[in-house]
Amino acid sequence: MNMVSPVTGSATSVATAPAILSAATILLGYLERGQHVRAATLRDAMETAFGASDATGAWDWKTAYEACEVATVLFLHKYGKALFRKAASPAARLSAIARLADRLPTHTRRSEESQALQQFSTPAPLGLAAMAAAKITANDVVLEPSAGTGLMAILAEIAGGRLVLNELADTRAELLSSLFPAVSTTRFDAAQIDDHLRPAIVPSVVLMNPPFSATANVSGRMADTAFRHVASALARLADGGRLVAITGANLSPDQAGWRNAFVRLQEQGRLIFSAAIAGSVYAKHGTTFATRLIVIDKTPAEDPSQFLASSGTAPDVAKLLDWIETQVPPRLPVTHPKLPESVLAAVPKSVRGTLTRAAMARSATAPLGDPEGVELVYETVDWTPPEGARLTDAIYEQYGLQSIQIPGAQPHPTKLVQSAAMASVAPPKPSYRPVLPGDIRERLSDAQLETVIYAGEAHADYLAGAWSVDETFDTISAAPADAEGAVRFRRGFMLGDGTGAGKGRQSAGIILDSWLRGRRKAIWISKSDKLIEDAQRDWSALGMERLLITPLSRFSQGKPITLSEGILFTTYATLRSDDRGEKVSRVRQIVDWLGSDFDGVIIFDESHAMQNAGGGKGERGNIAASQQGRAGLRLQHALPDARIVYVSATGATTVHNLAYAQRLGLWGGADFPFATRAEFVEAIEAGGVAAMEVLARDLRSLGLYTARSLSYDGVEYELVEHRLTDEQRRIYDAYAGAFAVIHSNLDAAMEAANITGSEGALNRQAKSAARSAFESAKQRFFGHLLTSMKTPTLIRSIDADLEAGHAAVIQIVSTGEALMERRLAELPTEEWNDVRVDITPREYV
Repeated sequence: MNMVSPVTGSATSVATAPAILSAATILLGYLERGQHVRAATLRDAMETAFGASDATGAWDWKTAYEACEVATVLFLHKYGKALFRKAASPAARLSAIARLADRLPTHTRRSEESQALQQFSTPAPLGLAAMAAAKITANDVVLEPSAGTGLMAILAEIAGGRLVLNELADTRAELLSSLFPAVSTTRFDAAQIDDHLRPAIVPSVVLMNPPFSATANVSGRMADTAFRHVASALARLADGGRLVAITGANLSPDQAGWRNAFVRLQEQGRLIFSAAIAGSVYAKHGTTFATRLIVIDKTPAEDPSQFLASSGTAPDVAKLLDWIETQVPPRLPVTHPKLPESVLAAVPKSVRGTLTRAAMARSATAPLGDPEGVELVYETVDWTPPEGARLTDAIYEQYGLQSIQIPGAQPHPTKLVQSAAMASVAPPKPSYRPVLPGDIRERLSDAQLETVIYAGEAHADYLAGAWSVDETFDTISAAPADAEGAVRFRRGFMLGDGTGAGKGRQSAGIILDSWLRGRRKAIWISKSDKLIEDAQRDWSALGMERLLITPLSRFSQGKPITLSEGILFTTYATLRSDDRGEKVSRVRQIVDWLGSDFDGVIIFDESHAMQNAGGGKGERGNIAASQQGRAGLRLQHALPDARIVYVSATGATTVHNLAYAQRLGLWGGADFPFATRAEFVEAIEAGGVAAMEVLARDLRSLGLYTARSLSYDGVEYELVEHRLTDEQRRIYDAYAGAFAVIHSNLDAAMEAANITGSEGALNRQAKSAARSAFESAKQRFFGHLLTSMKTPTLIRSIDADLEAGHAAVIQIVSTGEALMERRLAELPTEEWNDVRVDITPREYV
C-alpha cells in the first residue's frame, strides 16, 4: 500500500533520494553474488551512503528498507528479462522472485511516518501475481498511480509495457525519476489521478496498490480511500483496458457496506476476479494485514448488481497464481493510445545508463508543474500631475500607472478610479523585479502587476529598530540591535482595492513571485472557509495547481502539519483557537510548520476582521482587544521575517482598522511622527476622516498602499417592473389565506402543545420561539414566492440584453445554500450519482 502524502521538505528529499540510490547500488553487489543482505550489511551500506549512522537522525530503518527495494529494482532492471526468458512458467518465475526477496532482511522496524501513512510497498512475489493477472503485452501503456519505489513498475517494464508513473511522496518520486529516467514521473494525489493527468495519457492497463485508509493531507482515517483511488484510475483507463488492484481484504462486494459502491463501479467496469490474500504474504514487508487482489475490465456489466463470487482466501502467492491462471479470462480488445513523446523515451539498457540518465534528468529539469519564472521587465518614468498640476472637480480620478510602464501589459478589463487625494501623489520609483511566468501579462492587468511590484519593493526593506518577542508572541518591546534574540520586522504592504479590481488575483501573484524564488510555503487567511474556492480559482488562473492551497482544517489542532510545501488556507476564527490542554494553539501549530525563520508570504485577506487588535474606547468605556486581532498580531510577532500583505477594501476607513497593521511602520519608526500605537490612534481620531485620507495618501507616496475601485462612468439605472398576472394574484391570495388560518389558530396550537394555558404562558421562552419560528417561516416563504413570480420577467430582460450584445450579471441576495446543504446531507450515499433534492419553499407550508 503506497501512500501518496508528502511529509518531508523537498530539500530533504533531494538529499535523501541520491543517498538511498547510492546505498542500493552497494546492496546490488550482494544480490548479484547471491549473498544475503543481513542487518549489519544494510547498516554499513546506509552509513557509507549517508556518511552517518542512524543514531544521528540522518536516516532511519524505513529508509534502509527502501534502499533494499531500490536494489531489487536495479537487479531486475539488469537481469529481469533474462530471468523471465529462462523461467517461462509463472511458477518458475515466482520461485526466482521469491529467492531474490528472501535475500533481503524482513522489515522489523517501522517509523511513525510509515505507520501513519501506510507506506508498505508491494512484495515482489505479490507484484508478480498482479502482473500475471494484468496479462501485459508490448502494446500496453501501464499506469501505476501510487508507484512507491517501483517494485511493480519494473515487472511491468520487463513484460514490455510502456510506463506512466505517479507518486506524490517526494523522496519516492525522486527515486522513481532515477530508476526510470525515461518516464516523466508525475506527483499528484492518486485519489484524483483522472483529474490531473493530461488528456492524451490513456492507459490500457492500471497496476495499483493504493493506501487503504490514509488520504493525502488529511489527518485521521477514511474508510473509502482505496475505493476512491480505484474509481479515479478506472475512469482514466481506456475502454477494454484492465485494472489490477491490491486492496484491503474487506474491499469486496461481499461486504454489505461496499455492495452499493461496487454496483456503481460495475456500470463502468466489470469485476472479473476477486480473491483475498493471507496476511503472511506481506510479512516480509513488516505487516500481516490481509489483502485482496481485484481485477476489473473496463466494460459495463450486463447486470451491475450481480457479482462474480470471490475465489476465497489464498494462503500464499503460489495458490493465488494458480487461481489467476485458471480463473482470470483473456484480455478484451482495446485501442492502444499513443503516448506523447514527452512521456516516452528510449529506455536505458543498463543500470549504469539508468543512473547516468537519472543524474542528467535531475540537473536539467525544474520541479514538475512549476512554470519557468522570468524577471518582469518594466521601466520607471517621471510622473507629473495631470492638466498642469490640477485635478478635476470629481471625487475620484481615473487610475493609471504613474511611476512605471510595463511593456506588453494589458489595461484592466474595466476602468479603475482612485480618490483625488490618492491621485495627487505618485508612488516612488521601484527597483524590485518580480519573478513570474512568461505569460503573466496575459493573466494579470497592468494595475495588478503594479501591486506585485510594489509589494516586493516593500518586502525588500525592514522597519526601524530591533525588538524582543516574548514566548507567548503577545508582547514585543524595544531592544538593542545586538541583544540576544532581538529581531527586526520586515516591512509589509496593504492592498485596499474595491470589488472588481481582483484582490485575490493580486494576492496569488504576490505568492507566486515568492514561490518561484524557492519560498514554497505560504499562508492565506480569510474570513470564511468557503473563500478557499476563490483562492484556489485565483491561484490556478495563474497557471498553478489549485490543490496546492490546502485548508488548515484538515489538520487537527495539536497535530503537526504534514505538508512539505504548499499554501495553507485558514480563517480568522480558526486562527484564534488558543491552547487546549496538550494541544498547542493554531498560531503555534502554523509557526511550527513554517519555522521561526520563515520568509515567505502571509496574506491577511479581509484584514479588517482583525480590527480592534489593540483594544480601544467605545461609547460605554474601554473595549478589550479582539481575539482575532490578537491572533493576527501573534502570528506577525512570531514570524518577523514573513512578507505580510494586508488585503481589505475598508482597511483605511477607521483608525481602529489599522491597529493590526504593525508592518506598515505607522508608529515607532522614522516615516511617521508617532512613537506608539496609542499616539497614532489619538492623533488620527482627532483629525477625523481628513486625517485618514492624508494617511492613505502618505502610505501611497511611500509605496506601501494602493486603493483602486471600479469606475461607474457611464453607468445607467433602469427599473424593471414585473406585472402580476391574474393567476399569480390567485396563488398569492391562496397562500396568504392559508397563513391567515395558521395565524388565527396559532394560540390554540400552542395551548395544545402545553406552551400556553388558560392563565397565560406556561413556557415563555417556548412561546417566543414558536412565534418567532412562524414569522420567520412566513417571511422566507413569501420571499421565495415573490422571487419565483418575478423570475420570468428577469429571464426576458436577460434575453433582451444578450441579444443586444450586453452581458448580464445577476446578484442573488439569498442563494438558499444552507437549505441545499441540509438537503444534500440527508441524501444516502447510494443516491450521490443521481442527485435530486427539493429546495423549494415546500417545507415552510
